[in-house]
Amino acid sequence: MPMLIKHIDEIAREKQRDVLYIKFVPENCGIDDGINTWLEHDYRNQPRRAEVLSWFDTHNIPWQMCGLVANENIIECPYFGDVYIDIPFDENDPQYRIVRVYLENTDGTMRDEQVYFCYLPLEIAMKNAHHDEPGFWEKWAEEL
Repeated sequence: MPMLIKHIDEIAREKQRDVLYIKFVPENCGIDDGINTWLEHDYRNQPRRAEVLSWFDTHNIPWQMCGLVANENIIECPYFGDVYIDIPFDENDPQYRIVRVYLENTDGTMRDEQVYFCYLPLEIAMKNAHHDEPGFWEKWAEEL
């Protein structure tokens, strides 16, 4: 069944703040492997992703599926399993600290090579603000 999944930059603009998201790297893939390697994997069959999302649910960390930063140069990009987590990027926020400790080592590296804790500043997300104009994507599609 098709789903409408928001791009992470769209979420940042809606929230009007920097946002955090999790990128899940399929087993036997590297973060920098080409898209063809990633296309061979189905995010629904990633055990580590299921474990992390279960942990989020257990710890009342709100999350939703999200797409990559929108890119006008890509016609179609599949959903790779990324999730936005609805907590602020704030060292004083208790939920942020719980998530950071769960996902990162004390030196800021990831505890797991399959799970990347990512940050998108609102400033970067605003570079795509024109995507929010009514009819932008329809006009874009017509010009292909």
